[in-house]
Amino acid sequence: MSTVTRTSHTSIEPNILYFGTPVVLISTSNEDGTPNLAPMSSAFWLGWRGMLGLGRRSKTAQNLLRTGECVLNLPSDALADAVDRLALTTGADPVPPGKEERGYRFVRDKFGRAGFTAVPSETVAPPRVAECPVAMEAVLERHHPVGDGGVLAFEVRVRRVWVHDEIRKPGTDDHIDPDAWRPLIMSFQHLYGLGPRLRPSTLATIPEHAYRTTDLERAREE
Repeated sequence: MSTVTRTSHTSIEPNILYFGTPVVLISTSNEDGTPNLAPMSSAFWLGWRGMLGLGRRSKTAQNLLRTGECVLNLPSDALADAVDRLALTTGADPVPPGKEERGYRFVRDKFGRAGFTAVPSETVAPPRVAECPVAMEAVLERHHPVGDGGVLAFEVRVRRVWVHDEIRKPGTDDHIDPDAWRPLIMSFQHLYGLGPRLRPSTLATIPEHAYRTTDLERAREE
C-alpha cells in the first residue's frame, strides 16, 4: 500500500523559484589579472557541460564574456560559513545600481574575504579554490539572453575535473562516492546540506560511462 500522502495543489506566485540547487563558487580573472570569486546557485550539468545563470552586469559575467574562462568550485556543506562571507559582495567597482540598492559592497580580495586558498589551474587562468572538494576548469562555448536580457545563460565546457580523494569511490579512479560528497545547497536564500541517502535509484543500474560524451575525449587533448 502506498504511504504517499495525497493533497490538493494551491496556485501561488512566489517571487523566486529557488527550490534547491548546488552552490557554485565561480572564479574568473579581472582585467588586471587578479582573481574574482562569486557564489551562485543557478546551475545545472549535462555531460561535461554546465549551464550557468548570471546577471549581465555582474563582474563574473563580464569577466566570463571577456576571457571565456572560469573555474566552477563546488563547496561542501562544511564550508557554509566561508561561502556566506561572500554574500552581498561584488568585484564590480563601482557597485552596479541594482546591487547597491540590495546592500552589496565592493570587495577586491574575495579569496581573502572568505578565507580560501587560491591554487593554480592547469588549462585556464583563474585559480581553483583549494578548500572546495570539487573544482572544474571550464571554457565558455556560448551564451544566451534570458527574459529581458538582464540575465544571461552561459554554456560552459569542462576541461579538467579536480576532486579531493575523500569523495572518490574506493577502488575506482573516475567515480564520486555520493555518500561521501555532501554539496552545499541553496534553497530560497538559505543554505542547506543533504540528508542521508533514502534508497538506491533504479537509474543506478545504468553504468556511468554510458553518459560519456565526446567532450571528455576533447578535454584530454587540451
